[in-house]
Amino acid sequence: MRVDVVTIFPEFFDGPLTASLLGKARHRGLVEVALHDLREHTTDPHRSVDDEPYGGGVGMVMKPEPWFAAVEAIAGWERARRILLSPAGRRLDQELAEELAGAPQHLILLCGRYEGIDERVAEGLATEELSVGDYVLAGGEAAALVVIEAVTRLLPGVVKEPASVEQESFGPTGLLDYPQYTRPAEFRGMGVPDVLLSGNHAEIEAWRRRQALERTKRRRPDLLGPDLVP
Repeated sequence: MRVDVVTIFPEFFDGPLTASLLGKARHRGLVEVALHDLREHTTDPHRSVDDEPYGGGVGMVMKPEPWFAAVEAIAGWERARRILLSPAGRRLDQELAEELAGAPQHLILLCGRYEGIDERVAEGLATEELSVGDYVLAGGEAAALVVIEAVTRLLPGVVKEPASVEQESFGPTGLLDYPQYTRPAEFRGMGVPDVLLSGNHAEIEAWRRRQALERTKRRRPDLLGPDLVP
């Protein structure tokens, strides 16, 4: 998979792109991430990417010209999914992450700043808009990292044990994950449920299923369909 990120702060990505699963996936060639500085596609001496909004108002709006120039300089941009990170976009969930991990495996992520981006970028350049939640960030960079990590870990070979991806929250069951425990069996007066120490795998699986249902009902009832209500 290839991911191109257009931003005025490419340095924002330096640490996260080299760490953990994402860093290993890049090192192994499972995903390629390229950063593009929007200011390199400006034409004025001040490398301006923003201007005052038509109609008045507070703040500055990012100009359309640099965005079009930056994206159109990326090889294969016409066939890529060009995603504008925006609070107005479709909310990212596991289903969408799985969709983005499929074909075409070329994403271009547009990271805005200030009061927003000229609407003509959304209308004439981006193929879609995407939000990572109902809150406002200082810019699209953190959201882009969320998208990259959520998608990359679904690519074949990135996670060592594929079953761990299938059995986690929002997996095929649509439920939150069940509680997990490890050694020691008792810690500060808190013990591990007896069933997990029993060695009875059928009982353990039944307990995990019940726990996943109960946790989802308690914390995220909106995830439960009529056939999943405990």
